[in-house]
Amino acid sequence: MPIVSDEELQRRRSEIIDAARTCFARYGYEGATVARLEEATGKTRGAIFHHFGDKETLFLAIAEADAQRQAEVVSERGLVEVMRGMLSDTGANDWFTTRAEILRKLRTDPEFEARWREQQEVLDRAVRERLESNQQMRSDVPVDVLQTYLETVLEGFITKLATGESPERLEAMLDVVEQSVRG
Repeated sequence: MPIVSDEELQRRRSEIIDAARTCFARYGYEGATVARLEEATGKTRGAIFHHFGDKETLFLAIAEADAQRQAEVVSERGLVEVMRGMLSDTGANDWFTTRAEILRKLRTDPEFEARWREQQEVLDRAVRERLESNQQMRSDVPVDVLQTYLETVLEGFITKLATGESPERLEAMLDVVEQSVRG
């Protein structure tokens, strides 16, 4: 049996994550059956679960990849810019639909919540570090309060985006949010 390089294994994992994200976005967590995941990824269930173990682990890998990508933007430009990116390229953001599934599972599945929080820490840390290092932020509000505020705005923003709110209105709202956190 040939040995597969780490790079090739990572490439295969990334392909599965990208295709599965679209499947979860389209059908929801429950509706993304193994058969649909096989069809979406072009891989057998054996190949999918060789890399991820089970459906929940695959779903969490998607959340982790999305959090990592968002954390990179946050580190460079801030959380409001993550939201602006969602507006500028809605077609590349199937993941925001999966966010609704994450919220549902957080409400109903304590074991999932514990696993998800581990994955989400990378984004939380990036937001906190950005707020602490940004000299333009308000100094009269504690960083943890600003972080909670921005994360709450993000969740509402995702909901509005998913329900078809006008991009112009959302862009104007982001201007207000940005002004509200600046010193």
